[in-house]
Amino acid sequence: MAQTHETGLYYGGAWHQPVEGGSFTVVDPATGLPIGTTALATGQDVDLAVEAARKVRRAWAKVGADRRAALLHRAADLIAERADAIARILTLEQGKPLPDARKEIDFGVEVIRYYAEEGRRIGGSLRPSVSPEVRNVVTNVPVGIVAGIVPWNYPVDLYCWKLAPALAAGCPAIIKPPHETPFAIAEVVRCFEDAGLPAGVLANLPGTGPEAGAALAGHPGIAMISATASIAAGQEIARRAASNLKRLSLELGGHSPFIVMADADIEAAAKAALRRSFSNMGQICIAVNRILVQREVHGRFVEALAAQTDAIRLGHGLDPAIAYGPVLNPNVIARTEAHIADAVAKGGRIVAGGASETVEGLEGGYFFRPTVIDGASLDSLPMSVESFGPLAAVRPFDTLDEMLGVANGLDYGLAAYLYTEDLERGWRIAEELDFGMIGLNVNDTSELQAPFGGCKLSGIGRELGPEGLSAYLEPKLIRMRLRCIA
Repeated sequence: MAQTHETGLYYGGAWHQPVEGGSFTVVDPATGLPIGTTALATGQDVDLAVEAARKVRRAWAKVGADRRAALLHRAADLIAERADAIARILTLEQGKPLPDARKEIDFGVEVIRYYAEEGRRIGGSLRPSVSPEVRNVVTNVPVGIVAGIVPWNYPVDLYCWKLAPALAAGCPAIIKPPHETPFAIAEVVRCFEDAGLPAGVLANLPGTGPEAGAALAGHPGIAMISATASIAAGQEIARRAASNLKRLSLELGGHSPFIVMADADIEAAAKAALRRSFSNMGQICIAVNRILVQREVHGRFVEALAAQTDAIRLGHGLDPAIAYGPVLNPNVIARTEAHIADAVAKGGRIVAGGASETVEGLEGGYFFRPTVIDGASLDSLPMSVESFGPLAAVRPFDTLDEMLGVANGLDYGLAAYLYTEDLERGWRIAEELDFGMIGLNVNDTSELQAPFGGCKLSGIGRELGPEGLSAYLEPKLIRMRLRCIA
């Protein structure tokens, strides 16, 4: 396939080539063939973007909430109008099936509209004072110039999670989209540009973590950084951000347990586990990695999950008959193979999948059969390290204490799932799970009006909901003495 897409850097209201001229070739993971090139930003480009944002920071903070909301809504309208074309680009560069790509675009539009309205509700308060002559007025002001780092697995969605609340709060935003999947995001940026967003308020700098990401994290002109990344990358961002005590919002790695109690609807639980394990080929921070099943129903569950997994058909995401596509690149395949080999060496048994697959007509694509391993030991890689690929490991348990010890036993704390027909007991168990989000008989913890994020090494702060907006606001006290009037 010929290269058809190209994107540069966007800042100061214009598109630019990088100062040092670096670029990256993007490939279609279903074919392994190039589809275009993107410019790669470095520290010099970050400096230019920060300078452009600095010039408009105060002016953008003073723009009325209604006008900011109107701009956001207009951008959302344009994205919605162009959604089919943007979704097709996303499928070509990332691999996910077209319906999933379109769903991602649509949710991004919802996020933008939500924060357009939440931004109109930013308020303050009059606080009590120890002195009858003093008034304490507390307002909420933009934190300043903010940076965002977006991953390749849900690039448009997570771009909107960061950009929309930042703009609604009155903060200029400099965002580093993933260099592996930059093209759909570039179309979103054009929508904001066409909506009339003032020059300098948005910068889009595709680049690598060691270059552009490191420069953003350490830049003294940036007041806050929001990143969705691995734990190791998040720790490096935090170290660099400490140089000027940046505010941090970090959504990092996950290793979600999926717990099946003996009274659960086994077929429904297996179907839910399948989708949460293999949607986007497991390349999701809240994907299921380890499945803990009460021993009484363990055999039935494994049989149901294996049968459903074997029925999955792989292919190009543009094929309307395909629900599961390729992984992003050979690195994902290599990591998945290493995790499978480790689990088998430690006593695990492959009950579905387990190898790469060649799809007719797509021989150069990065396809790997979704894999289920039963009886994985606790010290095996799938049970202890995030796979971020199409792999789920199953293990039986006997008692609640045993299950909770395993579920809570890792340093991850993003999401967990629990399936049971006893909601009262389920609620009690959910309260004992050390995770930022719990799905009780639901296999998705993403909710527009609720906070998304984790604890322990899975992150700091929250996105979505009102919490996603407050992250970009700084409380400010104005304490004043009133003159006496006779």
